[in-house]
Amino acid sequence: MLAAEVVTVTRSTEAQRKSYDVVVVGGGTAGLSAALGLGRSRRSVLVIDAGEPRNAPADHMHGYLSRDGMPPAEFLAVGRSEVESYGGEIISGRVEKVEPDTDGEVDVRLADGSVVHGRRAVIATGLVDELPDIPGLAGRWGRDVLHCPYCHGYEVRDQAFGVIARPEMGAHQALLVTQWSKDVTLFLHQVEELPDEQWQQLAAAGVRVVTGEVAEVVVEDDRLTGVRLASGEFFARDVLFTATRPVPRTEMLPDLTGDAVKQTPFGPFPAVDEAGRSGLPGIWIVGNAMGPAEMVVNSASAGYRAGTLINAELVFADLATPSPSGV
Repeated sequence: MLAAEVVTVTRSTEAQRKSYDVVVVGGGTAGLSAALGLGRSRRSVLVIDAGEPRNAPADHMHGYLSRDGMPPAEFLAVGRSEVESYGGEIISGRVEKVEPDTDGEVDVRLADGSVVHGRRAVIATGLVDELPDIPGLAGRWGRDVLHCPYCHGYEVRDQAFGVIARPEMGAHQALLVTQWSKDVTLFLHQVEELPDEQWQQLAAAGVRVVTGEVAEVVVEDDRLTGVRLASGEFFARDVLFTATRPVPRTEMLPDLTGDAVKQTPFGPFPAVDEAGRSGLPGIWIVGNAMGPAEMVVNSASAGYRAGTLINAELVFADLATPSPSGV
């Protein structure tokens, strides 16, 4: 892996900073795809990776044509190698602050105090999945506690599913997963009401509905066996689905307010245009950092699109800049 020359400086010593055309914050699928597009465009690019991909708990990823079933760590290792083959630099580190200036260029400050400069920055830091606070649930995350049937549904098809309702989703997830199993039980847990339409849909789909709070996920011999309610009643299940509370990792950005924020059923996310351009000068946001539903294939597409469009933006920005002689 190529090591970037990162020097500790203050903002006043701009001449000493290591500068790149683009600094990519986040070394997951979206970030590496952006870096690949930029490297192939002959741009200098630095990827700063904290090493916390969202899909790390999963043994395999799915839905990516020609890479279906590939372990996530192997997929990222191949991606890093491809980025480096085009001259991209990748370092391990955690970014604490991204500071845009009025010219659309960006200073990126790392936790170790070092600073790098980019003409543009791509934020591809993903999100954190906050799970329901149910004993035993987190330990099975990515194994037999799942959230995305498109990512993992086929692998657990026709097993006994349990779905733990969340206020944001209601019965939606339980209805969706009936495509992968006809044995589905919805645990309302802390959800007290559902729309009449969802009750009708649940009945039509043959989904059993259980009221009462889930007290724990039961595991035996390293295998999920079911859930136990606060009442003590046990329900045998092979797989659990639950919606998480997705929180974007964008704490390094300036405070986003007004039109720079979009509201989703899961909470606020940065607002971007169709190419990933944010309302902050010089900053693009791609992948799960700008939305909770971006799967691996979507993140790859978004990252590569952003990388190529940033290159075009820089090409035409340079053409618009007068030469030093003023000619």
